[in-house]
Parts: sequence; C-alpha cells; structure tokens
Amino acid sequence: MRWNSILLAGPFALALAAHAATPAASTKAAPGYQVGIRNFHFMPAKLVVPAGGTVTWINHDEEPHVVTSVGDRFKNSPALDTNDHYSATFAQPGTYTYFCSIHPQMVGTIVVR
Repeated sequence: MRWNSILLAGPFALALAAHAATPAASTKAAPGYQVGIRNFHFMPAKLVVPAGGTVTWINHDEEPHVVTSVGDRFKNSPALDTNDHYSATFAQPGTYTYFCSIHPQMVGTIVVR
C-alpha cells in the first residue's frame, strides 16, 4: 500500500474534505472584482458582486495589511506586503464586512447579491 493511500483512507481524508468545503481563498490574483489598498484605505470601500463572484485585494501601500473578516464569514488573508494579492470567492448572498487587523480604522464591505 502506498503512503498516500494510507493517509487518504484514515482521518486525514476527513480533514481534506472539510478543508475543501471552506470558501475559496488564495494569495494569487483571480479574475473577477478588485479592491485596491492605497493610503490606508480599501478602494472601493463597498463593492457589490454577484453570488459566486471572486474578489481580489491588492496591496499598493508600502506597509503590510491583513484582510480580516468580521465574524469569520470568510478566510482572513495572510499579511499582504506591497503588490501582494489575496482572493476570496463569495458563494452566498449577504453583506460581508472586513477590516485590516493591523490598521483597524481600515474597513470595507462586500455585498453579494
């Protein structure tokens, strides 16, 4: 039996399945909608996207920023350095509020219809 067959046959398979069910998030730029991070602001501060839309945040500041979901409604980004990207796909309609956990005065909203 191969090593990966052993792992996928045990509890590791459950962990993989649970991970696959979480909303998609990536540090690669994805096609879709963009929010720029400039001068310690999310631009636009409010973005409306259709269900299934992917939003990519791009840090244009010289300082790092972290996109942090209020209420853990989507996966938080890692620290984004200058020109780093972070993407999340929003499957469910609703309002998603977020902020920068390093600079909490920076706030934004994604509205999914």
